[in-house]
Amino acid sequence: MKFITLFLLTIFPLLGQITYEGGEGPGKGKHIVFVASDHEYRTEETCPALARILSKHHGFKTTVLFGVDEKGHIKAGASDIKGLEALQKADLMVIFARFLDLPDNQMKHIADYVERGGPVVGLRTSSHAFKIPKGKTYSRFDFKYSGDDFKNGFGHQVLGNTWVGHYGSNHKQATRIQLITSQKENPILKGVENNALCMAGAYVGIPDETFTVLTESQPLNGMTKGSPADPNKKPSPSTWTRHYSTKDGKKARVFHSTQGASQDLLDSNYRRLIINGIFWAAGLEKEIKANAKIDFVGAYTPTRFGFGGEVKNVKPTDLADINSPIMPKK
Repeated sequence: MKFITLFLLTIFPLLGQITYEGGEGPGKGKHIVFVASDHEYRTEETCPALARILSKHHGFKTTVLFGVDEKGHIKAGASDIKGLEALQKADLMVIFARFLDLPDNQMKHIADYVERGGPVVGLRTSSHAFKIPKGKTYSRFDFKYSGDDFKNGFGHQVLGNTWVGHYGSNHKQATRIQLITSQKENPILKGVENNALCMAGAYVGIPDETFTVLTESQPLNGMTKGSPADPNKKPSPSTWTRHYSTKDGKKARVFHSTQGASQDLLDSNYRRLIINGIFWAAGLEKEIKANAKIDFVGAYTPTRFGFGGEVKNVKPTDLADINSPIMPKK
């Protein structure tokens, strides 16, 4: 019985996660942990796709942690993410999550990571990554938290913006990602051409003095690259860097994009923007190359994003082979 218990304790953290070990490249020796669980934008496809690119082409060790159901299948938006203890030694956390209310023993690892000042990359719904009721241990991470000690929670305190709202009609208005001219020498924009198409609609972005805004989203009247700009909506800040501060005054790097849906990665310029942002957040801005390889690893045929549209009955182990399709069709 003791042996069985130890065996279960050994394998339990492995449920709900995949790791690509990496190899040679500028990221060798660094470990990136992805936290992937949202209800709509197919983070369960975006995150392993990025993890594979970073691992195979750039040498990072990458781990993707998924929200799972009681049978161990990936479940969009599930508040059960096993393996978060990987954050204890992670060099970077990439989070793409929405309205999570994790059990305390899981949430503790995210809180500890932030408190030690680990760098963070946040995509799309991570502005409202947590929806935690009052009175719980980590309710301060809630996107509407009203206390002055962590006002508006993780989104505002770490990424810079909590959830404010859509800017235009999501699913009806795609966005054109426009580079900020004054930032053309910023290393994150190396090799990134103007006017990438993102299928995810724009968010309201409200910058403050802590932001360096790199791009803006221009809502389009349509869902194709040739769709005209909405004349009634000026561009809204959509990609920025900043630093958040820990209680002991340590400054930590943050890169945030208000896009990031699975279909957004199909635009190579947007994909490069995110890869470059990850390099910067990891402290490797000198390694950013305009022609760095960003090809997908394995077949990538993203699912159209939307509530309830995820591929069903997929376990993380189905994605363990770095060349397996994302997502396998069951």
